[in-house]
Amino acid sequence: MQIAYLLIGSNLGNKASYLVQAHLLLEIYCGKIIHKSAYYETAPWGYLDQPAFLNQALALQTALSPTELMNILLSIEEKMGRVRTIKSGPRIIDLDILLIGSYIINTPAITVPHPALPDRRFALIPMAEIAPLLVHPILKKTIEELLVVCTDDSDVQKKII
Repeated sequence: MQIAYLLIGSNLGNKASYLVQAHLLLEIYCGKIIHKSAYYETAPWGYLDQPAFLNQALALQTALSPTELMNILLSIEEKMGRVRTIKSGPRIIDLDILLIGSYIINTPAITVPHPALPDRRFALIPMAEIAPLLVHPILKKTIEELLVVCTDDSDVQKKII
């Protein structure tokens, strides 16, 4: 067993409901969610002409390999109705692997740690809530340290749902 850290998000429809649905599917197909951050409303990244996101970081205890996990995450996104039309565009659900233990993987199918993690407050803030002392296996800095030096100034607000 290992712990995979995920960032889940939605910016269409009933965002909170989609995140709860993702929780259920993750526990059915991937493992046990052992920690959840609060929900965070965040400004879009990349493609800006879209609604704000509702994001959450999760710690998932899983027996799956990183590649197996990635394939199942993509399957869950598809099962929930995600359609990929615009890169970084609006989506019902987005399931990203941020970190899995000390794995360093860079293949066409999967990159772990997520390459943009150190640059995105919307991922670092919820991660700092559930795993502030987790060390990035490449940068050798904790999540807390990465957040302190992050230059992203996008709006990230904790939401009570």
